[in-house]
Amino acid sequence: MILENILEKVSEQQKTRLMGLDEGLIREKKLHLKSLASHALIISGVRRCGKSTLLLQLLKKEKNTFYLNFETPLLYGFSITDFERLDKVIEKANSKWLFFDEIQIVDEWERYIRQKLDEGYKIVITGSNASLLSKELGSKLTGRHITQELFPFSYDEYLQYKNREKGSDSFMEYMNIGGFPEHIKSGDSEQLYQLFNDLLIRDIVVRHHIKDIKNLQLLSLFLISNIGNRITASKLKQSFSVSATSTISAWFSYLEDAYLIFFVPMCKTSLRAQVINPRKIYAIDTGLVNIVSSNIQNDSGHKLENMVYLHLRKKYQQIFYFDENGECDFITFKRNKIAEIVQVCFHLNPDNIQREVNGLKKAMRAFNQKKAVIVTSDQKDSFSEDGYQINVIPAYDYLLM
Repeated sequence: MILENILEKVSEQQKTRLMGLDEGLIREKKLHLKSLASHALIISGVRRCGKSTLLLQLLKKEKNTFYLNFETPLLYGFSITDFERLDKVIEKANSKWLFFDEIQIVDEWERYIRQKLDEGYKIVITGSNASLLSKELGSKLTGRHITQELFPFSYDEYLQYKNREKGSDSFMEYMNIGGFPEHIKSGDSEQLYQLFNDLLIRDIVVRHHIKDIKNLQLLSLFLISNIGNRITASKLKQSFSVSATSTISAWFSYLEDAYLIFFVPMCKTSLRAQVINPRKIYAIDTGLVNIVSSNIQNDSGHKLENMVYLHLRKKYQQIFYFDENGECDFITFKRNKIAEIVQVCFHLNPDNIQREVNGLKKAMRAFNQKKAVIVTSDQKDSFSEDGYQINVIPAYDYLLM
């Protein structure tokens, strides 16, 4: 049981601390705040990507706000019965805007949020686990929530924050530093090491009661060191001496829920075929890859591919790779219709251009599309071949589209 005076004290201290932070780059323009009369806004994203700063920006815009971060030792053991005392604290604060951080660690939190919506409160929730966007919202808050994801700074946001111009130099800088705001500001690589460990321990080990921490760490390091490559759970089970393929598959799911690693399936009409074929690996941030990875430092091609994936991931939920006697890096769908076909090549040259174009053309033919793009580090071109229009676009332009 959490006493009422403890809840009040924690909330006041946390809000005071948050209000004292730097507002940073404004990122709230895309949020659906006008719909909050009847819906809770759920903002989910990886740790340290700027969710607290976003809450600060929202808090400073509104009056009579209440803020509480549930991920503090003072609130360990918070249960559904404590929500009654929280009600009294909120009522005493005379607040109509409720801002909750990491409330998903409390059982039955969805019931409480639904109750507060019915009482007329406007609610914003942030959390560092993708399950906020799916499993735990599926029943109690169906039709009563709007979901948004927040990622580390995009290239566009990086340019704004650093007051830089687009171009090859700033793009390479961004690819090496990455988009985590605090790391961009301080340049302290130790922050990214600590972030990697926090993601594994707090969001995966503790949340899912994992005992084999060493193998989870080794697997995570392997994955983040092999972005752009293909993997299967069954092969990795042997490499890491894990007894069951299902264990590796569960760890994949946890890593993806924590926004650390993403897995892209092969484009197949059958769901079973997607499951049994290898998936390609991508990470949340190339700066994190540079710091944590053991062997990716000189692989600019895979890092560029990772950056293009993240750009697409912010726009589309359905992303696949294509491989039918020729590979294409990304096939994207929006509302079950083809959106973009994208090939990635750091630098086109006489040795690789035919392979890259052939893979792209096979994908275009398979999906009856006449236009596609090749993203490079700094080349720009356009050509037609066999009735297909292919645009070569430098990453510093493509990532701003």
